[in-house]
Amino acid sequence: VFMAKSVGVLLSLGIALFPPVLAHDSHDRSAQGVMLQTLASGNQLESLGPGVTVQTLTRSDRSWNGALLPPLSAAQPEVHVLRMTIPPGVTLKLHKHPVIHAGVLLQGRLRLETKEGATQLLEPGEAVIEVVNNAHRSVSLGPDPAVLIIVFVGPLGQAITLPASH
Repeated sequence: VFMAKSVGVLLSLGIALFPPVLAHDSHDRSAQGVMLQTLASGNQLESLGPGVTVQTLTRSDRSWNGALLPPLSAAQPEVHVLRMTIPPGVTLKLHKHPVIHAGVLLQGRLRLETKEGATQLLEPGEAVIEVVNNAHRSVSLGPDPAVLIIVFVGPLGQAITLPASH
């Protein structure tokens, strides 16, 4: 139902949905099944307003380490949009997220690390789909603080961050 309403909103805005195309993302992860797709053509963007542009930063059915994202539940969804600032040189404690989430690094440099040793380096402007139910941490590499916008989507009332041991 949630997906159907979302599709209806997109169509009412004049944004057509096209079948996904397998493509390389900025980290050359096509072999991992990363799906990239543009949702709107130039003509459809004109219907939103003159001069409007849309850039897909990331889109995938997998997290940055290649793991398939879990299916969405039929529960009422809740969306959290957070701005996080991590001072230079700070390493977050190991933690995990039981919900799907993605972020965009606005400033600084950030290294993502899983408990198993997989890493991903983010530079300003890069987007990432984070790991779900997998212990990980982030390291702010400096010299500036790492500033991110993170969007979490999960069932209403569910915790979005848990200790790694949970």
